[in-house]
Amino acid sequence: MQPPFFRLFAAAASAAFLSAAAGAADLAKADAEFINKAAQSGHYEVEVSKLAQTKGTATELKTFAQQMVSDHTKSGEELNALAQSKGVQPPAEPSGKQKAQLRKLGDAQAGSFDKAYAKDSVEAHEDTVQLFRKAARDAKDNDVKTFASRTLPTLEHHLKMAQDMKSAVDTKR
Repeated sequence: MQPPFFRLFAAAASAAFLSAAAGAADLAKADAEFINKAAQSGHYEVEVSKLAQTKGTATELKTFAQQMVSDHTKSGEELNALAQSKGVQPPAEPSGKQKAQLRKLGDAQAGSFDKAYAKDSVEAHEDTVQLFRKAARDAKDNDVKTFASRTLPTLEHHLKMAQDMKSAVDTKR
């Protein structure tokens, strides 16, 4: 016979697991996919921007990269809290494709890194803005929709910053 404490602990653990599983099951597949893609994009942005802080040479680029690390770390924490409340375990790293891009940028020569990072930042933010616009418009879960809607203006601002930074880097030798 098991001690009463063990039965109570087992019952509480089972209830917590079933609650999380029910939350994930209740979340629309597209909403869970959004959470996963948003998490991967955020992790990528943090990692590539840390790389830019060490490999980059242009002041505008380094300033932009620092802002990306700060903002994407903060939004990643918010996204993780949302995911946890929905019973979703988001990825803790960039996608395979994003990792390959990180390696490619990491291998870039010092003289070409700034332009490659600037181009990548614009493209990555274009993709992320598109992802968040779709979730803000189409998400079934109100919390997911609210997160996407609330985060979208910051991402649109990041895209504008990336475009400005790219223009500045492209005009340098």
